[in-house]
Amino acid sequence: MAINDLTHRYADAVVHRDAEQWASTWAPDAVWELGKGRRVEGRDAILELWNSAMDGFKAVVQNVVNSTATLDEEAGTGSGRSYIMENWTRTDDSRGILLAYYDDLYTRVDEQWLFASRELVIQYGGPPDLSAPFQNAWA
Repeated sequence: MAINDLTHRYADAVVHRDAEQWASTWAPDAVWELGKGRRVEGRDAILELWNSAMDGFKAVVQNVVNSTATLDEEAGTGSGRSYIMENWTRTDDSRGILLAYYDDLYTRVDEQWLFASRELVIQYGGPPDLSAPFQNAWA
């Protein structure tokens, strides 16, 4: 339940562009990997990149479609995967969707589960009519 809450707080913060709530889902020394060599370390740097990226959008709706998680309560660590679907409108009025998943590592800080690491794996990013190429997990 704690990890479901974490992923849903993250997605809710994206939808409402709530930087404070979004940042609160990350551990202070977290790592965010977005592919194509884009790796950011530390909550402050992660938030800076997120704010910069969000400046390009009028609206984003992120849904957590399904997820799995395994936790080691004693160690305060865990791992999991969360599938997401986003619908977005950019500031130039272009529209698209993102189908992807995050490979996650979790850590417990002050009795709260947070993201220690999130690696985004994009399966589709493009026009809403799904006309762009797909990248399947097994391809």
